[in-house]
Amino acid sequence: MVSKDNAELVFCPLGGVGEIGMNFALYGFGPAAKRQWMIVDCGVTFPDLTLPGVDLVLPDIRFIEEQLENLAGIVITHAHEDHYGALLDLWPRLKVPVWMTPFAAGMLASKREGEAGAAKVPVNIYEAGQRFKVGPFDIEAIAVTHSIPEPVSLAIRTPLGTLLHTGDWKLDPEPEIGPLTDEARFRALGDEGVLAMMCDSTNALREGESPSEKAVSRGLQEVIEAAKHRVVVTTFSSNVGRIRSIAEAARDAGRQVLVLGRSMHRVISVAEELGYMEDLPPFLSEEDYGYVPRENVVVLCTGSQGEDRAALAKLARDEMRNVALATGDTVVFSSRVIPGNEKAILEIKNQLIDREIKVIEDTDALIHVSGHPRRIELKQMYEWVRPHILVPVHGEAAHLAGQAELARQSGIARPIQVRNGDLLRIAPGDPGIIDRVPYGRIFKDGRIIGTEEAVGVRDRRRLSFAGHVAVNVVLDDRYQIDGDPDIVAIGLPKADQRGENIEELMLDAAIGAIESIPRVRRKDLDLVSEAVRRAVRSSANEAWGKKPIVTVFVT
Repeated sequence: MVSKDNAELVFCPLGGVGEIGMNFALYGFGPAAKRQWMIVDCGVTFPDLTLPGVDLVLPDIRFIEEQLENLAGIVITHAHEDHYGALLDLWPRLKVPVWMTPFAAGMLASKREGEAGAAKVPVNIYEAGQRFKVGPFDIEAIAVTHSIPEPVSLAIRTPLGTLLHTGDWKLDPEPEIGPLTDEARFRALGDEGVLAMMCDSTNALREGESPSEKAVSRGLQEVIEAAKHRVVVTTFSSNVGRIRSIAEAARDAGRQVLVLGRSMHRVISVAEELGYMEDLPPFLSEEDYGYVPRENVVVLCTGSQGEDRAALAKLARDEMRNVALATGDTVVFSSRVIPGNEKAILEIKNQLIDREIKVIEDTDALIHVSGHPRRIELKQMYEWVRPHILVPVHGEAAHLAGQAELARQSGIARPIQVRNGDLLRIAPGDPGIIDRVPYGRIFKDGRIIGTEEAVGVRDRRRLSFAGHVAVNVVLDDRYQIDGDPDIVAIGLPKADQRGENIEELMLDAAIGAIESIPRVRRKDLDLVSEAVRRAVRSSANEAWGKKPIVTVFVT
């Protein structure tokens, strides 16, 4: 154990603070010159339209990569993508022990099978209620309720005090899959003394308390029983409790369940292995779907966020070979809208409505509840734990500020707001931000991981805005133009406002640029190339109002 002499206890998020998603937290203990570190969670976020072609967005971890000799391990709190989804891609850079619950470990193994060449991550299994050591940190896993099996909070004991990293949690007296949030352990922890709590802020602006998952189950059952024809329910594939609720509601309504979507099948397979899907009838196969009366079917599928290639989008476009919907069927969105996905979701809803398929969302019935605490739940946790310091995490700026103010109103003396890259000294002495460390985003693009520049996203973004023009110029041995240059334009209009062909205008500009260069200077092929590039861009801009990327070959 590292002595507390000259030691500091610090917290540094590299993701997930000032944003929702990509959670990556560092805890450090020891002298400033040689701290020992532990990572809690290693998550991803998903690209928006400003990142064309990118598959995943990962935290930039160069700060901790430079201190690998002092990195003791990684602890994953649960198996949501924004908490563990970067592990397969980033672990080869870290190569330290990893601790996960059985369900999270099962999800990681299943994901690895679907990714060729993915690293085999050595995993230590832990369960709620257990204690284990990661370097100088004594960890106790405490059961909480969330929208996935086996989520935990982490009590982190150190010689300078105890920290509580809540992870994602809520208070639910009737979860579909237990256990309950462990009030007794949180109260005992509060009695023991908690120096600082890093607390989920996702719903810190929402008044009241969250409905129970059992209430959602009853709401889903009412919707399914009231439907005259087929019912499609889309939800987050990781929400095993919701999947089970839907399967139970379908069973009780005398219907069979068909599951669509690779990620949904993967989660269900892991959940079945761990006993979370017991006492449910077998699921229907796609091949048998057409033989079951439409009033006896519930389709459970991926695509609640409008993903273009997910099962729901294909159903809305009527692109599936064995499964189709018809007028009078019902589609239920048992999910919330993740910011940024509004347009894609609305497009799918409109496609369904145009086909006279009824759409039900959470404003129409109690068919979804968040897995994060609202303000009454947060205040309850404050009362149990009574931390001296409250650090809001897992949220955008408004959520973090909202929880800081709530903590202040609740009598917590020191709510401290941090952002990604802030190095917060918790102890000894007065807490405060003592440094800023490198942080940011890197991108997974196919098999490549790197910065925007490294994976070509910047140029791809420019291409998506203004297209590309390739020009091939051939000069003869006297440096005269040997025939007209070849031009290929991709992503440009055919004609300008006057109806003139833009490729021909660019061709004329290229020829003019070459002819304006004295023949003796045309021996400098780079000079010719740059003159043609500038002339073609200028011509396109004059005709169109935009400047495409131009590539020129001169031989």
